[in-house]
Amino acid sequence: MADDELARMRTEYARSGLADEDAGDDPIALAQMWLAEVVAAGVHEPNAMAVATATADAAPSVRIVLLKGLDEHGAVFFTNYESRKGRELAENPRAAAALLWHPLQRQVRIEGPVERLDPTESDAYFLARPEGARISAASSPQSQVVTGRDELERRWAEAEAAGAAERRPDGWGGYRIVPEVIEFWHGRENRLHDRIRFTRSGDGWERDRLAP
Repeated sequence: MADDELARMRTEYARSGLADEDAGDDPIALAQMWLAEVVAAGVHEPNAMAVATATADAAPSVRIVLLKGLDEHGAVFFTNYESRKGRELAENPRAAAALLWHPLQRQVRIEGPVERLDPTESDAYFLARPEGARISAASSPQSQVVTGRDELERRWAEAEAAGAAERRPDGWGGYRIVPEVIEFWHGRENRLHDRIRFTRSGDGWERDRLAP
């Protein structure tokens, strides 16, 4: 595809938008409501979330993970602690995340420090996963170079035979992004989009509106 074709690609947004009075004073409640509406609308992978991390010297990286929890404590996802994001979070325990729901013309951004989940929470989630996914979590040296697909399949078979699905690996578990900033974006006509930002202030939140 030529650059000029990409430059001409655009979609006009014409939904109702996000008024200040509709945003309310609780960004977690608003995010949960939006997520419920996205699920009800049948959007594919509604919990797909881009998570950006950075090294100690601020070199960034980003990838898609699955949001597995969202409450007043923050946004939860799971991964290998020795993956690239795990290593970067060990060096620089902060992250930024974004969930884009294009059919509803909405996006939510979350920024804040990151903490590991308590091991009991990670244990519970691990054992709730499908067996094959548990074996993959135990067998895959995530983000490390492997010789080929054969190595991955051999590791998987060895882990299955060893009963790896029965116990969470020590090097795998959950993280929680503790929100300091949550921003809600809603598409509007003529690119005059709505952007409502909540910033943590003590035990509450301050709300303001950003220019698109």
